[in-house]
Amino acid sequence: MDADAIERVVVLRHPVERVWAALTTAEGLSRWFGSVAEIDLRPGGRAFFRWDDLGQESVATVAVVDPPRRFAFRWAIEGLPEDDAARTLVEFTLEPVPEGTRLRLVESGFAQAAADVGRSARAANSQGWDDELAELEIYLDATG
Repeated sequence: MDADAIERVVVLRHPVERVWAALTTAEGLSRWFGSVAEIDLRPGGRAFFRWDDLGQESVATVAVVDPPRRFAFRWAIEGLPEDDAARTLVEFTLEPVPEGTRLRLVESGFAQAAADVGRSARAANSQGWDDELAELEIYLDATG
């Protein structure tokens, strides 16, 4: 297992355009990725996420916007000060498949942090992505 990255691949029963909208619009993100989301969808744009149930929020910087195939952002590593320069890269790649869309998520960059901080952040985000991707599927299925 790569200590620097998290990787998940899921097949969603929805067209690429629907999955793209769920990943890249404030409305879509607010339905599955936290409670509130704001996004300026351009490289260098700001994204903001808040999870009311966890009492957490995060600010990210959009890194890649290649509709409807690739979307990426950088955000802080949990356990480091918010002003620390170290950031992970969260990258979503969408591919049309007969069943709908293959979504590949890779979050990398945990090795920038001290080993214990990187391990802890990777473990927390690994569980977090499992939960969030399940929420994404529930949201897409519920909205047709």
